[in-house]
Amino acid sequence: MNEQSSNASRIGIYPGTFDPVTQGHMDIIRRATRIVDKLIVGVAVNAGKGPMFGVEERCALVEEALKAAGGEVAARTIVKPFGSLLMQFAQENGSSIIIRGLRAVSDFEYEFQMAGMNARLAPKVETVFLMASDKQQFVSSRFVKEIARLGGNVTEFVPANVLKRLHEKLAEEKE
Repeated sequence: MNEQSSNASRIGIYPGTFDPVTQGHMDIIRRATRIVDKLIVGVAVNAGKGPMFGVEERCALVEEALKAAGGEVAARTIVKPFGSLLMQFAQENGSSIIIRGLRAVSDFEYEFQMAGMNARLAPKVETVFLMASDKQQFVSSRFVKEIARLGGNVTEFVPANVLKRLHEKLAEEKE
């Protein structure tokens, strides 16, 4: 018999910086909710990356995008910030599944190493990789910010609430 009873809910964590959340992230969230009963979008504090948006605002942007998506995805997904080790965050939240999105082979190399280290830290937590959809393979938060800063159109790459806030943030930076 399985280690988990058939009545236990599968809680997954999709961690990231989400600075800002993109349509690629939203695609992974939608697809992840098909394989877990509850999904926690773990927004990493990650101040070392020098994020454009603070952790509270990144959480709010993800929550607003989820609300706009509606339906089962929004109902089964919650957003939480975290500043601890991912495996500690997973264990604190009763999660046995980490969801990671992969866009390219270069993503896999890094994620493979991280999954190996995480397995050593928490052997009962599995990492599941989801390949980016064809339309989203090239989308990254970094590219979105660079394109937007240079005046390019990022409408198709981010949810509407993020587009609005991104333009506001860039206008604030120019002042």
